[in-house]
Amino acid sequence: MENKKLTKVDLIFENDGTCATTVLDKTLSMTQDEIINAMIDSGIKGRGGAGFQTGLKWKFTKAEDSYEKYIVCNADEGEPGTFKDREILDKVPIKVFAGMTIAGYAVGAKKGFLYLRAEYNLLLKALNEKLETFNATIKEKGFDFNIEIRSGAGAYICGEESALFESIEGKRGEPRNKPPYPTVSGLFGKPTVINNVETLTYAVMIMKIGADKFRAMGTEDSRGGKVFSISGDTPNAGIYELELGMSVEDFVKEFGDGDTKAVQVGGASGMCVPRKKFADMIIGYEGVTTGGSMMLFNSSRSMYNVLKDYLEFFTEESCGQCTPCRVGCQQLLEGIDAVKHGEKHPSYLDSLKKLAETMKLSAKCGLGQSVANPFISIVENFREEIIY
Repeated sequence: MENKKLTKVDLIFENDGTCATTVLDKTLSMTQDEIINAMIDSGIKGRGGAGFQTGLKWKFTKAEDSYEKYIVCNADEGEPGTFKDREILDKVPIKVFAGMTIAGYAVGAKKGFLYLRAEYNLLLKALNEKLETFNATIKEKGFDFNIEIRSGAGAYICGEESALFESIEGKRGEPRNKPPYPTVSGLFGKPTVINNVETLTYAVMIMKIGADKFRAMGTEDSRGGKVFSISGDTPNAGIYELELGMSVEDFVKEFGDGDTKAVQVGGASGMCVPRKKFADMIIGYEGVTTGGSMMLFNSSRSMYNVLKDYLEFFTEESCGQCTPCRVGCQQLLEGIDAVKHGEKHPSYLDSLKKLAETMKLSAKCGLGQSVANPFISIVENFREEIIY
């Protein structure tokens, strides 16, 4: 795998309003296909962690024959350890609005919704004030597109795209069956583009610097930069924009405290990388993917306690709709507790790993499917901390 050295980038947080409106004027003079092709050529994949090609998502939505289409910005940043979208919305919200508008123009949508995490309602007043001015500016430009902010339901599950649609529609936030996918039937049953805050902000920057310059950053499978939320046992906690493709080892050299034994890449639902694998793991789509959360743990931390915290979180946040997730999360949590306290033989961990693998295959949505990531990676690499 190609390995990039740790390189800092400065795209997301550069000048807000002037940059965004200038890029918007330029983009609205292009054809829909020119915009979509630029997104495809840039190689950008969704910055939420799933990694679907953004340009293709826009292309598929544009191809749908429907008078009504929607653009949804997923700002329901509920992944533990992730706080970079909050910073983007606080510092450069006009770029987010501009990204939604560019997407709307490209696919033929007239309405956009920004779904804001309930815990981020402290930003709501300032966002609505700026959005009112922005919507008026777009109207003056002669483009029929309007953005509205909807507050979230305070549930982790509403970060899942179809549960988010249900919440906007005023229903209980529960994932839908797939297919159909959002590009065919999303919000209100209409073709919908849903991207997260960071992805839409990068859309503006791609239109500014060009697809080739963006594509030149990162690696063949992981193009461009990424905003990381860095926390845990680190002297440099905070938000940093870095090129994708660096090794975990290089990341730890920059942000570790000299005694890092594990890095949780991608928040609670991500992978736990142990010290022995730092040099071999690339942060990107060809290695360990992340929606942005990077949590560092040193030797003072119990990985049993870390895993238990994650499982308690998943058990609490499961919507309970499907059995693999509803029952599986409870059984994994009870199982490691039983092993830790000698009520189950250590070999029981192998049975729990099989359960986690089953959840990965059978759970209805990403919550239940992703539980296997932290569970298996922590059990395999820190088994002794669970047994003793």
